[in-house]
Amino acid sequence: MTILCVRFQLPPAHEAALPGLLGLLEDFTPVVEALPPDRALADLRGAERYFGRDAVELASVIRVRALAHHGVDCVIGAGPGPMLARMALRDARPGVTRAVTEEEVADFLAEQPVAALPGVGTATARTLCEYGLDTLGRVAAAPLSTLQRLVGAKAGRELHEKASGVDRGRVVPNGVSRSLATERPFTRDELDPDRHRRALLSAAGELGARLRALDKVCGALTLTVRYADRSSTTRTRTLKEPTAHSAALTRTAYEMYEALGLQRARVRAMSLRAETLGPAEQASHQLTFDPTDDKLRRIEEVADRARAKFGPHAVMPGTLAA
Repeated sequence: MTILCVRFQLPPAHEAALPGLLGLLEDFTPVVEALPPDRALADLRGAERYFGRDAVELASVIRVRALAHHGVDCVIGAGPGPMLARMALRDARPGVTRAVTEEEVADFLAEQPVAALPGVGTATARTLCEYGLDTLGRVAAAPLSTLQRLVGAKAGRELHEKASGVDRGRVVPNGVSRSLATERPFTRDELDPDRHRRALLSAAGELGARLRALDKVCGALTLTVRYADRSSTTRTRTLKEPTAHSAALTRTAYEMYEALGLQRARVRAMSLRAETLGPAEQASHQLTFDPTDDKLRRIEEVADRARAKFGPHAVMPGTLAA
């Protein structure tokens, strides 16, 4: 199971709160598709590899954060694809994620009413039911030619595939899912600049590792510093080139921090957000012929393989840059 379908239980007339809630999903993956007014799809393949947890475990974390930070509960369905995740959501309830595994797909679909299939409208469902095809199990068992005569050639083929568990859909990121963030809170209001820099080092290392796990690069970095009086300062800087290299992200974070000129500032938390994400294969890298930079990149590759095999804590983020 790699896809989540999340329905936030928003009070009436509070649809405007959805973008903020989607930030919870963006903390795990940039592959988020908003389904206004209160739903979203999230592809957690990269997050499962990075965090070493499956989609159901990550769904529990998302639910707790939604309650803790926004006071909003959510209902979550999980499945191998978007269609199955949406259908699983129908059987979910607050506090319990309804998950459909690859092995359970056939049994799960067999007893579902045909109207439960995404894309099947009232008229199509009525036509199928008139011929005794009232469940997806019966639709899957029906000859393809029969379905095509009833609903048309293309629609009949798609209906037969979906009823048989073939999910060709994908999560299409939209405008609300072009960033990835992490935060480093302090146990007490922190005045030491060295501790501030260590927090930024750790945060940049985590962002770089997560970006690489998702095969993404970012084009800009945003630093937010929250102070003891609950005020905050935010700065954004466009990178010289899109990157997922932890050392480059760390350098940019340090530069923004130094530019703030904080003197004896009581800092409560620092956060970094990677903005304008794009596919790594479309990014270019300017060769520097710097042996130190090349060495750091090779170390990152080894560390990423260790995380993929042993989990995110196999190598602590932020220990590879200086």
